[in-house]
Amino acid sequence: MTGPSRRVRLAGIDIGTLTCRLLIADFSPDGRLKDVWSDRRILRLGEAVDQTRRLHDAAVDRVLQCLREWREIIDASSVDAVAVVATSAVRDATNRDEFLDRVKREASFEVEILTGDEEARRTLLGIRSGLPAGVTDLLALDIGGGSTEFILSRSGVSPVVRSIDIGVVRLSERILHHDPPTIEEICQAREWVARETKSAVADMGNFQTAAFVGTAGTITSLAGMAQGLPSYEPARIQNYQLQLSSIRELEHTLLTRKKADRTSLPGLEKGREEVIASGAIIIRTIMETLEQAGVLVSDLGLREGVLIELAKRPR
Repeated sequence: MTGPSRRVRLAGIDIGTLTCRLLIADFSPDGRLKDVWSDRRILRLGEAVDQTRRLHDAAVDRVLQCLREWREIIDASSVDAVAVVATSAVRDATNRDEFLDRVKREASFEVEILTGDEEARRTLLGIRSGLPAGVTDLLALDIGGGSTEFILSRSGVSPVVRSIDIGVVRLSERILHHDPPTIEEICQAREWVARETKSAVADMGNFQTAAFVGTAGTITSLAGMAQGLPSYEPARIQNYQLQLSSIRELEHTLLTRKKADRTSLPGLEKGREEVIASGAIIIRTIMETLEQAGVLVSDLGLREGVLIELAKRPR
């Protein structure tokens, strides 16, 4: 189905394991998004879900407070349509129906729980909307709080998607118990990530001929840190070439500091100091396993893909 024949204003919310994101944007007939309002908050909805398989009351309350505030913003923004999606934490929780009921009752949002494949498909829509000219074939990497997706996309061929149950929150809670992590914990984490990565790409064929592109908070944060940005600047993040050598240096800095001491590092978003070390382990290990010397950073991803998908739906 084609997009709208006129400019429409859309709102999309991504309820993630670590971060919740809001984007209100105008979608034009030529397929472009123009941001009107955006917000993101590290609320850690997936806290302890890996161990208990339940969303905990305090985490749910944090998210609901945020969603109520965003409902007011959306209602005041003359929005034509809204889409709200949830990913790994809600997908894995045994009490997800209770959470969805509360969101509907208290914030008036209907939430779609995305499968891993559908999450990857919409993430790919977002990534492709901002790639530099000439990039056609790509291997996209989306490191989330509870899972990581590998998406091999080539022109004229259906994407190949593989998801592994390793994310920054899950890795932190399952393995990195000390602050800072011990050498044994780091080695255990690397072995787990490398093993799952090899399994994920085993049947993907010659993915090394595709451009390697990364999205989501770990990679964009490391891109900001590599550039020493005092605050987050999307224009400086989008399509930045982040080198493995820089990731190794940043990882060393992060793993030799306590969480509280990471907050002073330029470019690190407040609230991410607890999981950025696990994120650095994940991206470094994946790149070394896949023999990638650099990653093209995308500031666009699932949130934008949700809006692009929404624009195609009849209203």
